[in-house]
Amino acid sequence: MLGAFIQSNRDEVIARTRAKVSERAAPRPSEDELTRGIPLFVDQLAARLVDEPPSTGKVGATATIHGKEMLEHGFSVAQVVEDYGHVCQAVTELAIARSERVTTEEFRTLNLCIDQATADAVTEYERQRDSKSRSEETERLGVLAHELRNVLHSAVLSFDMLKRGGVSFGGSTGAVLGRSLGRLRDIIDRALAEVRLDSGIGKPQRIRISELIKEVEVVAAFEANEKGLSLTVTRGDAEVEVEVDRHMLASAVGNLMQNALKFTRPGGQVTLKTYAEAHRVFIDVEDECGGLPPGTAERLFLPFEQGGADRSGLGLGLAISRRAVEANGGQLHVRDLPGTGCVFTIELPRAFVAP
Repeated sequence: MLGAFIQSNRDEVIARTRAKVSERAAPRPSEDELTRGIPLFVDQLAARLVDEPPSTGKVGATATIHGKEMLEHGFSVAQVVEDYGHVCQAVTELAIARSERVTTEEFRTLNLCIDQATADAVTEYERQRDSKSRSEETERLGVLAHELRNVLHSAVLSFDMLKRGGVSFGGSTGAVLGRSLGRLRDIIDRALAEVRLDSGIGKPQRIRISELIKEVEVVAAFEANEKGLSLTVTRGDAEVEVEVDRHMLASAVGNLMQNALKFTRPGGQVTLKTYAEAHRVFIDVEDECGGLPPGTAERLFLPFEQGGADRSGLGLGLAISRRAVEANGGQLHVRDLPGTGCVFTIELPRAFVAP
């Protein structure tokens, strides 16, 4: 019987399956998948094939666990299916190599078992994925609503105090109101950029990069003046163009400027500079935040990661900015200036006028 054949050649079946799975290019198989997952499924498959009458319950239960583990390790549905296909191939090839007499009915049962296992694993994979997606979306909306509520609460309190006439609009209360409204604008702008990214509704158009930088400069100048910071802007060649979704790119550059103004030390300098080299266009945003702790540069782009003493905001801005830049065919990276600050650089393909 095929089940007995698998049991008696268990180590060889597992070794052949591991060899096939190990050839997978990406993502690389985990140690747990190779050492525990494959042997578990082979054992359950053999037990299923020697059952009288045959039952898919054991394999189905194992497949359900396997589907969940595959999702947790970041594998795709296709890779879940491939794992079971590799087991089937290993058993079949070994049976042929050993000249094992396998009946048509036994091969039919083997294929039925593999089909059932695949279906159960994929079903569980998709259930876990959908559940995870719903949970993440609920958490994201909850945190966004919480942040909006806190900022709006500050704005309402400030406005109420100003309305009573006990404080002047040009004083600290008016400044709190202005900052709160500015933060509301930033939160909404970030949310809109994220919606465009998630929905894939970007609309590339050819724009002059100097014109976009001019728009960002107007807002940044007000904020720099309010914070007592110096702002230097170099728009570069007025004829340089890029083909991008204007809203996404403006949001990314604006967010980098907001961060620079937020974390630069009092009396410090913020610099926005654009320039072109051959087929690439660069936008540098340099601040004077004091520099970054060793090994933290790339962590700044992780969602909910915040790198300064000012913990206001969700820490989503840089993650969304990187996504927005990459959606436009570019790259966003950061360079540390130890003891001084850091430079965020957006790099984009340059658009040329057709001859």
